[in-house]
Amino acid sequence: MPVIKPTCVRDLKLRVNLADVVSRVVTLKKAGAGRLKGLCPFHNEKTPSFNVDADKGFYKCFGCGKAGDLISFVRETEQLGFTEAVEALGQRFNVVIEYEAGSGGPSREERSLRQEIFDLHELAAEHYHQAFKAATPTGEFMRSYWVEQRRFDPALADEFKIGAAAAVDEGLGALLLRRKFSEEAIRQCGLFFVRDGALLTLGSLKPRFRGRLMIPIRDHQGRVVAFTARQTGLTPADDPAREAKYVNSPETPVFTKGHLLFNLDRARTAVGEGRPFLLVEGQLDALRCWSVGLKAALAPQGTSITEPQLVLLRRYHTQVECLLDGDSAGQKAALRFLPMALKAGLEVRFLLLAPGDDPDSLFRERGLAAYEELRRGALSAMAFACRAALPDPGAASAELKTRAAQTLLELVAAAEGEVARSEFLAEAAAHLRLAPAALQRDFQSLLARQSRQAAGRPAAAHPAPAPAAANTGQSPEHHLLILCLHFEALGKALAAALPHEWIDPSHPAGVLLSRFLGEFEHDTWPGRDHLDPLLETADEKTLAASLLFDRPAIDDPVKVATEGLRQLRTRALEPRLRQIELALANHGADSKSDPISLLKERSDLQRQLRQPLLLPSAV
Repeated sequence: MPVIKPTCVRDLKLRVNLADVVSRVVTLKKAGAGRLKGLCPFHNEKTPSFNVDADKGFYKCFGCGKAGDLISFVRETEQLGFTEAVEALGQRFNVVIEYEAGSGGPSREERSLRQEIFDLHELAAEHYHQAFKAATPTGEFMRSYWVEQRRFDPALADEFKIGAAAAVDEGLGALLLRRKFSEEAIRQCGLFFVRDGALLTLGSLKPRFRGRLMIPIRDHQGRVVAFTARQTGLTPADDPAREAKYVNSPETPVFTKGHLLFNLDRARTAVGEGRPFLLVEGQLDALRCWSVGLKAALAPQGTSITEPQLVLLRRYHTQVECLLDGDSAGQKAALRFLPMALKAGLEVRFLLLAPGDDPDSLFRERGLAAYEELRRGALSAMAFACRAALPDPGAASAELKTRAAQTLLELVAAAEGEVARSEFLAEAAAHLRLAPAALQRDFQSLLARQSRQAAGRPAAAHPAPAPAAANTGQSPEHHLLILCLHFEALGKALAAALPHEWIDPSHPAGVLLSRFLGEFEHDTWPGRDHLDPLLETADEKTLAASLLFDRPAIDDPVKVATEGLRQLRTRALEPRLRQIELALANHGADSKSDPISLLKERSDLQRQLRQPLLLPSAV
């Protein structure tokens, strides 16, 4: 197994800025001296609590408690092992990774399946793109389709690596076998039909995509994870999906349709205050938007929008303009999208297309001028919902208004925050031509009914509470560990004063405290900036990063150390003292106990508990 040199890891951390790593995933904004803040990538939140201190090289979320350094961030967000994360960072930031003598670099078999599939897709995207550019019948047909039928610029094909899949296999399977990708990666990448149990040979690899225009799908970090294949005149009659205009890669270890938005990796860098995301229906719509200068356009993967997609979107920006096709299907899709968007805390506006229009044709013909015109007639989320629920309130009966009001109230209930709800109710009352107070009373009745229904449902199973020892937030080990990290001059004195048997090793704080004090005791403490060799588990690394993130407000560290030692001594000795007291009280019933020995031990314990604890007075 390859072992990366510790000096190489230290060099990587010094040369790579944590903010540059995190900003691939999280939109960061300044939050005080040396701090950056954004929405946590590890849990769903609407108020940023994820903090980055690039100078120290640590991140910490004050919402979910996740903490770590640039390596742990890549491991968590990309599901990589330690070695793979270091190698990925080295590749991205041009840092040479060095291995211990004799351990060698990683073999292909030792790479994770996910990373191998990422590499495989990058190679496949380049293969399809070269086929698109090649002077072959397939390449010439696809370039003609791209330029003459779709009316896209050839430069856009290069920018997005648009590709071509020939009607007859042109060697992708042979290329992957030649590059020695593992059988598991080739089976699970989604580019081939392979029968279960069949021996993997060149003859057994049946291409999934034939005679189609290939659009690479990248995740929010820019990695190719799948493809969308557009039907063309070259699509053969025996294609199992011949009649489908668009065919996506199947879901794989690196691709889940409902968790990804096309072009988010680029669009996220184009948004800002007053520059919202532009949500369109398909990939070619998004490419058309990009071609006319609308760089914040993105699209779902041929399915209805999902909550995970919106949570991902919310991480980068809260403002979204929704531009779906002007037909009834587009309007229905918008109405499905709206409650999820409100729940995710997104600020949504709808740009209304005329029936029969779509973004591709509209922007192809009229460019940015069409977009500006649509924006002038944009509707807020509630205005759009009101118009859809009751197009003509002036001619509506009381019964129609009641049904429309019920629909709108359920939508308002999906929104979080009293201010937003109040504004939505006011808009709905004005559109329906109802008294605001009456609509407010109906809304309160709806909330009460939903609350009763929720109370009547069977309670979800909750995990058993963790043992008390696992709750280390206020444990004496936790406080002494802080002192070891932030007041290192105290370490040697603590190691001399604290017997190891007083430390509770059942939780990470106790394990680390015992290990750190052992280093201080033997004069091998590496310093707080070089702790990696001493951190063995993910929990230990998270705890150390969390404690290092903020310097504690401690005026008298010696006093804190003394109190921590006192608590540990009390916890270690008092249970035995109570046992002795109980044994002495029941001596008559227990002839085995020796009262003289018990009295002597009790006296010794009482003396230890009274004895003052002394540490050096200066740090």
